[in-house]
Amino acid sequence: MRSRYTAFAVGDGEYLRRSWHSSRRPPVVEIDDDQRWMFLEIVRVERGGPFDDTGVVEFVAHYRADGVRGSLHEVSRFAREDGAWVYVDGVIEP
Repeated sequence: MRSRYTAFAVGDGEYLRRSWHSSRRPPVVEIDDDQRWMFLEIVRVERGGPFDDTGVVEFVAHYRADGVRGSLHEVSRFAREDGAWVYVDGVIEP
C-alpha cells in the first residue's frame, strides 16, 4: 500500500499499473497532476503477512487540489501474484 501511495505522490503511473492484479489491471493509469498527495494514514490491516495470500488495508490518503485539502478513505484488497503483493480492488468510504 505504501509503495502505491508513493507512486501516486511522484506520478509513477507505470508502477501503479504493474502493481495492479493482472485480472483487473487497466491498460493505462491516469494521474491528476493538479492533485498533490500530502500524507498517508494506515487505519487497519487484516492479514497480509508472510504466510498469507490475501490482505486488506484500510487507509486515508490526504491531498491538496486547487488549494483545497481533501482525503480519500478506502478499504483495499490485496493478493499475492507471482510472489508479489498486488492491488485487487477497493471500496471508497464516505
